Amino acid sequence: MGVLNEFFVLPFLDIAEAPLFFIEVIIGGLSAGVMYSLVALGFVLIFKASGVFNFAQGVLALFAALTLVGIMEWGVPAPVALLLTAAVMVGLAFAVERLVLRPLVNQEHIILFMSTIGLAYFLEGLGDTLWGSNVKKLDIGIPEQSFEIGGVLLNQFELVAAATAGTLVAVLAVFFHYTRVGRALRAVADDHQAALSVGIPLKTIWVIVWSVAGIVALVAGIMWGSKSGVQFSLSLIALKALPVLILGGFTSVPGAIVGGLIIGVGEKIGEVYWGPALGGAIENWFAYVLALMFLVFRPQGLFGEKIIERV
Repeated sequence: MGVLNEFFVLPFLDIAEAPLFFIEVIIGGLSAGVMYSLVALGFVLIFKASGVFNFAQGVLALFAALTLVGIMEWGVPAPVALLLTAAVMVGLAFAVERLVLRPLVNQEHIILFMSTIGLAYFLEGLGDTLWGSNVKKLDIGIPEQSFEIGGVLLNQFELVAAATAGTLVAVLAVFFHYTRVGRALRAVADDHQAALSVGIPLKTIWVIVWSVAGIVALVAGIMWGSKSGVQFSLSLIALKALPVLILGGFTSVPGAIVGGLIIGVGEKIGEVYWGPALGGAIENWFAYVLALMFLVFRPQGLFGEKIIERV
């Protein structure tokens, strides 16, 4: 069998011989995709409200997870610790609006983007100072046992993550499209000055959206921290969320989920069935190659809005 035939034909033979294993690979990919999507949701929220890519979103997830673990280490029960951490993220939103965003109203988007880079490094250093840099175990009672249905192995943690992401998407979609605050958020993203001129309080809107993004970051931090431990490499999940945004569209909440699922499933299938032929490590670059293809042929993503400007 030639090299090309082996590359394209053998994976399908493997699938036919072990269909239940293929289903498990798909489920594993969906689980990974949900985890990516939880991070991407925070990026979408900030971008919809300000038109700026928030480089600090990954660090927000890290900071939220570190804060939660730190509070729990004081002996505080997990439910109370969750509420206190959520309050900390809301307080952080007020601080970001007052100290970072308010002085930059009507500035170029690149200036706002650079400010989020500075915020990311500040929060990473603050988290290190407050809670230490050692790897921490996060356990808030999410079950991790596996069980079998019809010969397919399922994991309870993955099902909880999927349900959590689905709930967040539904709530955020309703929030943005059917509430006054959601419509105000979209107006602010289109034009800060125009939004101010019709009476939309810019500072209030930014506090709301950064608070919501902080809560989403907390959920993402819990899921990632429970899975792999709370460590500073957690902030790097932002790099994997970028291809998710390119696929789904920077302004689409459902797109963040769909993009994450596509990348998660594609990575797992590629690694398991085509990895041996390519030397492995497909998971490290698959998302970025796929994102590059979308940038060439559909830069607005699957659900993004095509922007046409008159010149």
